[in-house]
Amino acid sequence: MEKTKILVVDDEPDILEFLRYNLVKEGFVVFTASNGEDGLVLAEREKPDLVVLDIMMPKMDGVEVCRALRAKKDFDQTVIAFLTAREEDYSQIAALDVGGDDYITKPIRPRVFISRIKALLRRPNRADSTGQTGHQIRIADLLIDRDRVMVTRGEEEIELAKKEFELLNLLASKPGKVFTREEIFRKVWGTDVIVGNRTIDVHIRKLREKIGENYIRTIKGIGYKFEF
Repeated sequence: MEKTKILVVDDEPDILEFLRYNLVKEGFVVFTASNGEDGLVLAEREKPDLVVLDIMMPKMDGVEVCRALRAKKDFDQTVIAFLTAREEDYSQIAALDVGGDDYITKPIRPRVFISRIKALLRRPNRADSTGQTGHQIRIADLLIDRDRVMVTRGEEEIELAKKEFELLNLLASKPGKVFTREEIFRKVWGTDVIVGNRTIDVHIRKLREKIGENYIRTIKGIGYKFEF
């Protein structure tokens, strides 16, 4: 089986070597770059399965690199994770808005870092997954049928309101990806609809009551993501 390729881009040599060492130890093939421009060239050449980008870098920052990658068809399904300082809420939102799947806060703990990377690589919409088709998403014991607008858990059918279903379908389409509140509003309610600030929270609470508490995680100050 071909090994998973990961590109790490960070301008701090110590962090770059630290991440490379821990990823190689887990069996990944790792490429590294110390600035955004070199990272973009390396990504286009090696076609990694996952890219880890520091946000603050010389020449091109992580947000610019992510935007450039997402503009290329070859990188539609590439997982992109960002490294951010713990309190950089604005940077975290900007990173997710340009197509990032998740962010990992510094200081980085090896076990947490590796766990997050492996979780992102298990996303059902990746090419090697069997959990998602064009019409259905199956995650653990949940089956989301898009054509029939129906959700089942095992043999039990779960009744959801239209917006509850659309919200669940969005979050479950990319497990592990953090969806910002702005992105959720735009994709579920649309830009022409004015809703209250608590609308998403109410729908999330109702979803948790119906499907269980363990699937949807709140990312404080940012939004929500689906876990499995």
